[in-house]
Amino acid sequence: MTRISQPFEEGSFQRILQRSSPRIAVFVSGGGTNLQALIDAQKEGKLAGGEISLVVSTKSGVLALERAEKAGIKTITIEKKQYADIGQWDSALKNALSENKIDFVVLAGFLSILGPLVLQSYENRIINVHPALIPSFCGKGFYGLRVHEAVLEYGVKVTGATVHFVNNVVDGGKIILQKAIDVLPGDTPETLQQRVMREGEWELLPKAVAMFCRGELCGNRS
Repeated sequence: MTRISQPFEEGSFQRILQRSSPRIAVFVSGGGTNLQALIDAQKEGKLAGGEISLVVSTKSGVLALERAEKAGIKTITIEKKQYADIGQWDSALKNALSENKIDFVVLAGFLSILGPLVLQSYENRIINVHPALIPSFCGKGFYGLRVHEAVLEYGVKVTGATVHFVNNVVDGGKIILQKAIDVLPGDTPETLQQRVMREGEWELLPKAVAMFCRGELCGNRS
C-alpha cells in the first residue's frame, strides 16, 4: 500500500531534482542495519541517483558509524549530553544538515525525537521506518524489540513495516509505504524482528528513498 503526499513547494523541489545527486543524510543510533540496506542499495544503483552524503549518530562508537566509514561516507556524532538543552542540540543537527547541503533526511534506527527547528526546516523531507503496521504498535515507547514483544503479547497474526513522513507526532506522519508480514507460530521477539527487517524494512526504505529521488513524492497522487 502506498500513499504519497505533497512534500515540497514546487520551486524548492525542482531545484533539488536539478542536482545530479540529491544529498541524503541518514540518522542512526545503533547497529545500522537499515543504514547498511541503504548503502547496499546505493552501490547497486537502486537509489535513483541519490547520494548518502552524511551519517549522523546520537551515540559515539556504534556499529552504524563503522558501516558508514567503511563505505566512505562522512560521519558526525551529535550527542544530546554535549549541549545545555534540547534546543541547542536541535540547532546543532540543523547546522550539520545545512553545512552539508542535505536535501533529504532518513531516520534509520534513530531513537531520539527531533526538535522543531529540524522538523520545520525539513518539513516533509524527513522519513522514518517503523517495524509495525502504523497505526498499530507505534508512538512513544514503541521501538526496537518492544514493538515485537507487544505484537506477540497481543496475539495478532500479521505485523509488518511502515515508511512514513516525520512530523511533531511520534510515528504520526503520513504513510508512504507499508508491507504486511505474517507472525509465525513459535516466533520470539528476536526472530520476528529479524524477519520484519529482512522482508520489510530493508525492502521499503530504499524504495522510499528512490521515490524521493525520482520526484514521486511530489504531487497529490495516490
